Amino acid sequence: MQRRVLILVENLPSPFDRRVWQEATTLRGAGYAVSIICPTGRGYEKKFEAIDGIEIWRYDLPTEAAGALGYLVEYANAMAKTFFLSLKVAFNRGFDVIHACNPPDLFFLVGAFYKLFGRKFIFDHHDATPELYEAKFGRRGLLWKAMCWLERMTFRFADVSIATNRSYERIAIQRGGMPPERVFVVRSGPSLERMREVPAVADLKAGKPYLVGYVGVMGRQEGIDLLLRAVYHLVVKRKRKDIHFGLVGGGTSLDEMKGLARELGVADCVTFTGRVPDAELLKMLNTADVCVNPDVANEMNDISTMNKIMEYMALGKPIVQFDLTEGRFSAQQASLYAKRNDPVDFAAKILELLDDPAKRKRMGEFGRRRVREELEWRYEAPKLLAAYEAAWGKPAERQQPAT
Repeated sequence: MQRRVLILVENLPSPFDRRVWQEATTLRGAGYAVSIICPTGRGYEKKFEAIDGIEIWRYDLPTEAAGALGYLVEYANAMAKTFFLSLKVAFNRGFDVIHACNPPDLFFLVGAFYKLFGRKFIFDHHDATPELYEAKFGRRGLLWKAMCWLERMTFRFADVSIATNRSYERIAIQRGGMPPERVFVVRSGPSLERMREVPAVADLKAGKPYLVGYVGVMGRQEGIDLLLRAVYHLVVKRKRKDIHFGLVGGGTSLDEMKGLARELGVADCVTFTGRVPDAELLKMLNTADVCVNPDVANEMNDISTMNKIMEYMALGKPIVQFDLTEGRFSAQQASLYAKRNDPVDFAAKILELLDDPAKRKRMGEFGRRRVREELEWRYEAPKLLAAYEAAWGKPAERQQPAT
């Protein structure tokens, strides 16, 4: 009989969520019947659609949360709608395993219910939620303790845990109590079919010789404020009028960051595109001379792998980022590493690359080669399938980790 998978995700719609969609298509290609429950989003408003044989059930969420109370409301709403839709899937296509992608660490409630009926529960650990809570709100307390408890319960109910890197693998084993043989590292490797080279678009440089590109969420822990202060140092302090900045992505802090750009007097040097289709994203990144990752140096970001880093590398772009453990593992010689949370040093590293085209070329070639030979999604897909075999109780052949 064909095995059936139900993927649960709360923070992004499918197929916009690149990791989830790569997992879904890999499972479908391996013969699984795949269903997804996720929220709606701009461009993904249909409550139900089937794409390439993958059934997607979507629900509406209130405005994206910005505070602790807002997250509680959002997550309670999401869990209720997810459970209702899971019943619809159960009585239609059905499923044998629930594949839950956090945040939040609440999907174990759905998984625990269906485990009563013999279903498997796989936890796909995207974010370390206690660290994420502390990064967003700058404190610990009762809610932080609740995050820790929810994380432990999620691992307790999981038949298998999927970690995005070695740091998350350690959390699953040491903090979550998972047996090491039940934890599989499946990195978010880029697809070179999606991250492809396209012609540069001169207009995106706004008449300047150089473009610095960014793609990602516009949130507080993403460090866009630090990037804008680096822009201020370059444009106002160093009088570099030859650089434009293209920032692709949406989020709760987008309007705030636009306001900060105006306050710093650099708004004319920065284009905020908001969330755009892949075609527009690829134009910006292919046009960029340097790409940046200004994620704030904190415990959360230090242990997390950022998709944007490997997407920059896939396109052969040299990178500037703060010195973070998993960021350095991913990029290695494809990046320069600024002092943690120091926008002046971040600006200096950008200038170092812009003023040295040979170095940019050498770093870009290293990054693209590393993706092609080690980090592309095709190297991760067998690890995902091995995790599923382990969930069914079959011995899994483990792949060698990327170096």
